[in-house]
Amino acid sequence: MNKLFGALALLFLTALLLLANCVQIASVVLLPISRKAVRAINRFVAGTWWSLCVLTGKALHGLELQVTGDNVPEKENAILVCNHQQMADIYVIMFFARTKGRLGDLKWFVKDMIKYIPGIGWGMYFLDCVYVKRNWEQDKDKIDRLFSKYKSAKIPIWLISFVEGTRLKPKKLERSQKYARENGLPVFNHVMLPRTKGFIASVNALRDHVDAVYDLTISYPDGQPSMWQILCGDFKTLHLHVKRYPIAQLPAENETLSPWLVDRFAEKDRFLAANP
Repeated sequence: MNKLFGALALLFLTALLLLANCVQIASVVLLPISRKAVRAINRFVAGTWWSLCVLTGKALHGLELQVTGDNVPEKENAILVCNHQQMADIYVIMFFARTKGRLGDLKWFVKDMIKYIPGIGWGMYFLDCVYVKRNWEQDKDKIDRLFSKYKSAKIPIWLISFVEGTRLKPKKLERSQKYARENGLPVFNHVMLPRTKGFIASVNALRDHVDAVYDLTISYPDGQPSMWQILCGDFKTLHLHVKRYPIAQLPAENETLSPWLVDRFAEKDRFLAANP
């Protein structure tokens, strides 16, 4: 029965997502009149669909998000630094964003090829998400232009950055540990070393636009769920630990911002060791 509920929920959300894409495409006709109106439409569409994703889990299965750590204000602009284990991490962030009035304002760093995929890919393109090829020289100018757009248009944002660069897998963790040993860096067991270039660029470009950096540590005490398992109700509770750092308190120099981020992941590693 749970699998039937999961399949029906997936069909329902997929159909609504494609309908949302149609609304987003139609909004383009308003660009010559009001870019602000186009952004408002797309924010509403994204916030509505993501909210339905969250509410589906709550309504069908009583899914709950347990949040520990710092309380953060509602509707605050922020850069979110997260560990990345499963696609379910995205669901956790959506769940949290809904409680803080920022669900329609999520901006993701996304692989460039995803923007060609109907549904999620097209939807995030209309939201001005950050599509990257994971080549800093190719990505830098595009990222700078997009960040300038956020600031000049005063676009509200929660900028989501999975700074490990990929999901945590045993072989990838081994490669990260080997790199850390060879370069005299901390060796982690529950997270990978963060890639700092994108984070440094984000902080430097958005210091006068965001209020804080949120350090999010996602954990799954009952095992790491897939999105299919969440839709089927196999997991009832998700866990999130939050630390808030006012942007004014972050180091001003690149040379100190990089180790600052590594220190946050050292804290994540210790937290996950104590809270598996």
